[in-house]
Amino acid sequence: MAEGVTVREGRAEDTQALTTLLAQLFAIEADFAIDPAVQTRGLRLLGTRPDAVILVAEAEGRVVGMCTVQLTASTARGGLSAGIEDVVVDQVWRGRGVGRALLVAAEAWARGRGAVRLALLADETNLPALDFYDRLGFARTRLVWLAKALD
Repeated sequence: MAEGVTVREGRAEDTQALTTLLAQLFAIEADFAIDPAVQTRGLRLLGTRPDAVILVAEAEGRVVGMCTVQLTASTARGGLSAGIEDVVVDQVWRGRGVGRALLVAAEAWARGRGAVRLALLADETNLPALDFYDRLGFARTRLVWLAKALD
């Protein structure tokens, strides 16, 4: 694990720091808008679900990274799939092993709940992130993620 960094489950008092991190992430993702009220609502929803977790990386007494994980049933794998989203490390802390520590913790959380697959979403233009995920053993697939807003 990254030196001086601990990974734990998120708490309600982390919300402001997490929305700040999400703003950094969404600033480079054309598909998402920075709206702290919307991101806060999403974080609160995740916090109420027994099949989801917000993982937080903490260093020097502050939140420096996060990722979210949610379980779904996979017909392709015949078991639970853990979907990882919102992987972001504060700009100052990137390159120090924080992202790796978060994804190791995400995998452990998923395995502990019986998941047979990890899947993650990443912006196709975020080449440093894609290279990072490749180094951690994630393989790109031929599947394309499509979305339709219902609100």
